[in-house]
Amino acid sequence: MPYGVPVLEDLPSVEGRSVLVRCDFNVPLRDGEIADDHRIRAALPTLEWLTSRGAEVTAVTHLGRPKGAPDPAFDVAPVRARLAELAPGVTLGENLRFSPGETANDPDFVDELVAGHDLYVNDAFGASHRAHASIVGPPSRLPSAAGRLLAQEVSVLLDLRRQPRRPFVAITGGAKVSDKLGVIRALLNIADEILIGGGMCFTFFAAMGHSVGSSLLEPDRVDDCRALLDEFGDRLVLPTDVVALGPGGRLGDPSAGGEVRNTGRSLPEGWMGLDIGPGAAAEFGDRIAEASTVLWNGPMGVFEDPRFEAGTRSVAQSVADCRGFTVIGGGDSAAAIAQFGLDDRVDHISTGGGASLELIEQGDLPGLEALRRAPNAATDDDDDETE
Repeated sequence: MPYGVPVLEDLPSVEGRSVLVRCDFNVPLRDGEIADDHRIRAALPTLEWLTSRGAEVTAVTHLGRPKGAPDPAFDVAPVRARLAELAPGVTLGENLRFSPGETANDPDFVDELVAGHDLYVNDAFGASHRAHASIVGPPSRLPSAAGRLLAQEVSVLLDLRRQPRRPFVAITGGAKVSDKLGVIRALLNIADEILIGGGMCFTFFAAMGHSVGSSLLEPDRVDDCRALLDEFGDRLVLPTDVVALGPGGRLGDPSAGGEVRNTGRSLPEGWMGLDIGPGAAAEFGDRIAEASTVLWNGPMGVFEDPRFEAGTRSVAQSVADCRGFTVIGGGDSAAAIAQFGLDDRVDHISTGGGASLELIEQGDLPGLEALRRAPNAATDDDDDETE
């Protein structure tokens, strides 16, 4: 039981048993069709392990953000059709979030979920940071286990916390520094250096005394960033230059005009920084090349706009070229590296952005804690790997 979490082999015999499997099939839909079925395919090792041993499998998932009631926009019918092609014989229940009991962790809804089932498997890493009914409820009632995907995610990410190969370089980006302060502090305890890009870098720039023009800024987090720089400045690597859009320009619409210019850390009034510059991209690339472990979460700029994709593309290429162990922490970083066709050159791509960050920051998730309390889980005396 790695980290005290029971795995499939820790279940009683599944032959002839009804198994409830919580999956994360929250796939992107476009015009009612699945745009990317990666999350469905990622669950196949678990589903096939169970069905090949004679289990009757019912999968359940959430899809989108319905407001606790049925909504045709979030019907799982496209997912059910694709699952039938990939895993014949596996039944898919209705969208869990059509019931308000899911997000409220209502015991009555848990009873409805487990009714008629003998065993439970959680393979929904991307939802395991939520204390929702389908995540934390069934292990209190049924023998339970982590599926193959969840077990792999836990092993990879917790090993980063406990025993990374060094030097360990973390790369963080994305829009808001407030979303990443906790994980930055956690990474400073384990990583050798952190490369910071994306919109979040401008709050750090403000803390350093630079003007940031019209760039994204969280004024209430400037003091937090200043404190981190004062204590860990030599290990926090910020861009030396950025690519900015001038007044009158419109993000996502090159035809709207507006000058695009490479600038230093201080931006003129009205200019908006939207990507790291070529100098920063080169420096980041040099540091990534020397790493034995790399963790990347968050793009370096608004890579969806081709004028501001170069920094993210450069970092993605550097991660792909790195000879060390490379991990993408899900979310937009996973989307970016797939967009650039480099996803097959990374050692591990997490299926859960928020879950991966919380696991790295906290060392545990509600879904894992629930599994450790399952009737078939090891006791503290049996297993001492739990953090």
